[in-house]
Amino acid sequence: MKFLFDSDTWQEIYGSIRKNKVRTIITIIGVLWGIFLLVVLLGAARGMENGFKKVFGDFATNSVFVWTQRTDTPFKGFQKGRRFRLDMNDINALQSEYKDEIKLLAPRNQTNNLIIHDFKSGNFQVSGDYPVLDQIQKKKLISGRFINQNDILSYAKVTVISEDMYKQLFDKDEEAIGVYIKINGINYKIVGVYGPSNGIDLDGDTAYIPFSTFKKVYNRANKIDWMVITAAEGVDIEQLESDVLLTLKSLHKVHPEDERAFGSFNLGTQIAKFMGFLTGMQFLVWFVGIGTLIAGVFAIGNILLITVKERTKEIGIRRALGATPKSIRQQIILESVFLTTVAGMLGIVFGSFILFIIDSTVGSGEDAALVNPTVNIPIIFIAFATLIFLGTLIGLIPAHMATVVKPIEALREE
Repeated sequence: MKFLFDSDTWQEIYGSIRKNKVRTIITIIGVLWGIFLLVVLLGAARGMENGFKKVFGDFATNSVFVWTQRTDTPFKGFQKGRRFRLDMNDINALQSEYKDEIKLLAPRNQTNNLIIHDFKSGNFQVSGDYPVLDQIQKKKLISGRFINQNDILSYAKVTVISEDMYKQLFDKDEEAIGVYIKINGINYKIVGVYGPSNGIDLDGDTAYIPFSTFKKVYNRANKIDWMVITAAEGVDIEQLESDVLLTLKSLHKVHPEDERAFGSFNLGTQIAKFMGFLTGMQFLVWFVGIGTLIAGVFAIGNILLITVKERTKEIGIRRALGATPKSIRQQIILESVFLTTVAGMLGIVFGSFILFIIDSTVGSGEDAALVNPTVNIPIIFIAFATLIFLGTLIGLIPAHMATVVKPIEALREE
């Protein structure tokens, strides 16, 4: 390791670089571009992934939504085009048959109604729900609470409203919790106010009331509008969707091959497709980045080979004066590692600067395309260490060429 701190060694490296300024700069740019590209592309891929997670926020992504439509096939005496409704018997049957596969199941009822507070009013969506909905899509409560099981059991006339609904119905700084508002002419006490969701929001501005209260007030009996099913961990959500639809078809005497009787949207499948795209993109980023790094490192090897060729006579003189093949080999390798290190550090700095600019421009705001585009420090270290390793390997080639030259032949070189 003594040669690392030898001033003569560094002076020779400096002299070699100074004699070939243009070639050295071009070579450094080649390696710099490789790691710069790797850092920026990995950061952009991470930004896309973060943006995707932001869209879905706290929503249980391994979910499927199911509702009814018109039948498309006659079956068991029923004509084509029959309309039917989901009901609580379906919920109980699914919970019993798929108790291990289903983690959360939320029956839902919805309608639109005029909501009034004092002299202010607005037409909003009203949704009858169970407390389990807050587990499927976590509400960002500003004050108060969400619907609980006691509200369901007691048919309580309570509601949870959105922040935008509060602003439209109440004066600024006016207290909302505990205040009564009229929904469809019936008084409901506000027990909670929630803010905008961190990600996907299926309902928008909605007044949530207990499912049991909704059923009683709107005379829905045992019927429901639609349901949300969240699969347990490790369960194939696509297979679960298929099994659930087949069970519901059997319960409602629908032809097993009728594709229109039930509507469904499998959020888990769509997310899996996008995650597959992200994985493929990350693989492409690594492939392109590493390929560019290798090309840049080979450029360093080429310039060192040219340098060794140009310095053949100088190497011969050093050998004649007693320089050992090991010292000459170390100098060539050190020069390769030095150029690779400088190029790598500059590439990381420039790449980080570009990611900072991206984050400051398109990475902020509600509609940000790339959220917090960063690269993990361990990945940076691995890429940098790989670059140094490649730089050392490629330096062995010109180093070997320099040591195989015989002193007498090198001195005759013109």
